[in-house]
Amino acid sequence: QVQLVESGGGLVQPGGSLRLSCAASGFSFSTYAMGWFRQAPGKQRELVAGINRDSMTNYADAVKGRFTISRDNAKNTMYLQMNSLKPEDTAVYYCRRESGGYLLGKWDDYWGQGTQVTVSS
Repeated sequence: QVQLVESGGGLVQPGGSLRLSCAASGFSFSTYAMGWFRQAPGKQRELVAGINRDSMTNYADAVKGRFTISRDNAKNTMYLQMNSLKPEDTAVYYCRRESGGYLLGKWDDYWGQGTQVTVSS
């Protein structure tokens, strides 16, 4: 079955960096687009970044220039490098699979447990 396991979160000071990982199993990872979502307290989950099967990427305006999404198909793993972190980046971060190889906004309903990112001094 599809499994997505996020890791790499933690507590970091404003301006700091973290790298999140999403280990995928149970499907042909290289053929699917993937994305990172986040949910802050009291807010809805939002798409942060997406990467298609050809490694084309897109980003939410709030993170452009600070976050970088990437994938390693040999390791069935997706990453989110987060730099210049701000307190408003505090959230639980989740990875998610698209229904196909391209970013069409048709996300499958598989969620991992998430990883907490807290940006605070």
